[in-house]
Amino acid sequence: MALGKQAKVLNRSQVSAVQNYLAGRRNTLRNQTIFLLSIKAGLRAKEIAKLRWEMVLDADGTLSAHLSLSNDASKGNSGRRIPLNKDLKAKLNELYDVRLKGKGFGAADHVIRTERSDRTSPQAIVNMFSGWYRDLGLIGCSSHSGRRTFVTNAAQKITTVGGSLRDVQYLAGHSSLQTTERYIEYSEKARRSIVDII
Repeated sequence: MALGKQAKVLNRSQVSAVQNYLAGRRNTLRNQTIFLLSIKAGLRAKEIAKLRWEMVLDADGTLSAHLSLSNDASKGNSGRRIPLNKDLKAKLNELYDVRLKGKGFGAADHVIRTERSDRTSPQAIVNMFSGWYRDLGLIGCSSHSGRRTFVTNAAQKITTVGGSLRDVQYLAGHSSLQTTERYIEYSEKARRSIVDII
């Protein structure tokens, strides 16, 4: 993505606004799960659409502590293992409970589906995000905004847990650290603070 054409990063109040908006809409659980897969796991639209239950379940059929994204579900064979954020895990658990009560559940089923189909397309995911952001008046946001928000937040906090940008690169599924760096939104506050302590 060229500078200036990147999807906007969401701040906390915008994330809350999206969550509140989705809470009052049809397909609330599915849509909240889609949103959290973007902002709490950094998944691309394609990865959200191709995510299957077997990628988030342990061998005993319980929800795993990790999301194990396969190469065929990721961009450029960038499969990876992402720890599940507690909010995302709770939504996935809720959705899993609903699916288990339905007819013919299988671990190979897609996590995200539509009312008329047992799966959805990456373009449908992109369109959902576009509609949500348009309805909320969030200009410059797209299906990639959640992913950029995830990468930016992870980069800002990774050193507090003893990690580095290489860890963020892995979580994002980037083959190049430079790509990860382009995703990170700079912080005016951090730049002011660092100058004050020099």
